[in-house]
Amino acid sequence: MSTLRLTQNVLVDRSVGRLQLGLSNLARVQERLSTGRQLNRPSDSPTDTTSAMRLRSSLKAVEQHARNAQDGLGRLGLVDQTLFTVSENIGRAREIALQGANTGSLDQNARNALATELDHIRADLLSQANTTYLTRPVFGGVTAGSQAFDATGTFTGVAGAIPRRVGDDVKVDVSVDGRSVFGDGATSVFAEIEDLATALRSGDHAGVQTGLAELGARVSTVANAHANVGAAYKRIEQAETTLLSRKLDLTGSLSEVENVDLAEATVDVHLQEVAYQAALAATARVIQPSLLDFLR
Repeated sequence: MSTLRLTQNVLVDRSVGRLQLGLSNLARVQERLSTGRQLNRPSDSPTDTTSAMRLRSSLKAVEQHARNAQDGLGRLGLVDQTLFTVSENIGRAREIALQGANTGSLDQNARNALATELDHIRADLLSQANTTYLTRPVFGGVTAGSQAFDATGTFTGVAGAIPRRVGDDVKVDVSVDGRSVFGDGATSVFAEIEDLATALRSGDHAGVQTGLAELGARVSTVANAHANVGAAYKRIEQAETTLLSRKLDLTGSLSEVENVDLAEATVDVHLQEVAYQAALAATARVIQPSLLDFLR
């Protein structure tokens, strides 16, 4: 029966190899504890690294959708406030038309004063129609210009949808065609108010009645547009809530894959330190070379 002869060099090499392995394990757990991360390089766990990359990709998409939602809410919020002011202005113009239609209680000076107020309302409506969000008119569609309507009340924008993706399969159109709110040219609210002011100044009772009817229809038009904006705003709000929940879930999952349990890591470091110190002590006792060991 043959025996395996272990030389001093073999014992030293094996002992040093085991010590290096213990030192590597200690360094690895110390690195995890100091960085707070389970994955410091892909080789730590190729499977978990792949999962982390997928989670990060999903998280980036969710964050982009959330930014899109914020942009959509900002734009629609501005449109909502603007339409509220527009409704008030048109309502006031209708009140003036009602006063002007009462021919028995107003003299020409009073009608002229009402017409002047209508001029101011028209100018304010034109300003509201050219409201901008991030330098672009909110009622101008996809126009690259700075105005949706010119001074005559003619639409100068470019009709087109402005979608905001707020989910993997969710798009919401945040555009509002100015023509659906204010009309265009001769059929616009600007022309209606201008004609009404002219009728008041000239004492044209029939023209005042016509203006009153047109403004009544315009109130309904603006209300419908306002309702559509509110529905789009609500839809984006709901999507934003879903995105927030999704982001929290993804962040939690990513933390489970990448981050360490500090309590567990602390215990692991202590165990590796004890194991390494024990290995050093055992090796020091076992390997005690003498001159005879080298002469064999």
